[in-house]
This record gives sequence, C-alpha cells and structure tokens, in this order.
Amino acid sequence: MTKQTQATSNDMGTLAEDARALMAATADVAGEKVSDARKRLAAALDSGKEFYGRVRDKAVEGAKATDQAVRENPYQAIGIAVGVGAVIGYLVSRRRSRNGD
Repeated sequence: MTKQTQATSNDMGTLAEDARALMAATADVAGEKVSDARKRLAAALDSGKEFYGRVRDKAVEGAKATDQAVRENPYQAIGIAVGVGAVIGYLVSRRRSRNGD
C-alpha cells in the first residue's frame, strides 16, 4: 500500500471512530432532532463502509489484472514503462529549461 493510500485509510478509520464516539456520547440525549441526526449518521457510516469496501475491492482487482498482464507480457510492459519514462523525462526537462533552472 502506498503512503497516500495508507494515510487515507487511517483518516477514514479515524473518521469512523469519531462518528461512533459521537453516537455513543449522544445516546442518552433525548430529542427528535438528535435521534434523526443519529439515524442519518448511522446510515452514512454504513454507506461509507460499503463504498470503501467496493473501492478497495476494485483496487485489488485492478492490481491483480495489472500483475497478470505484466507477467504475461513482460517485454511489452518494459517497453511501455521505458516509453512513459522517456516522455515524462522530456516534459520535465522542457519545463526546467523554460523556467531557467
């Protein structure tokens, strides 16, 4: 997992924990508005869990498909990587020469 993905995952976990803590803290508070807010928050948490699960599953599927494609066509994958690296290198060098660095 990349650092950014791990950070996002940690942030989502923290957000979910904070939401659960808020729900627990307001459990004894009476009132229709608080009850409605708690129901909406619970629904949002469930929806977020489902969404996160779907995104994670798609990311894993994509990684497996990429791995399989690279294993089946290693020379094409190397060629594509070299080509993309050359294009990026060219663009970066053009940008630097334009900025006078």
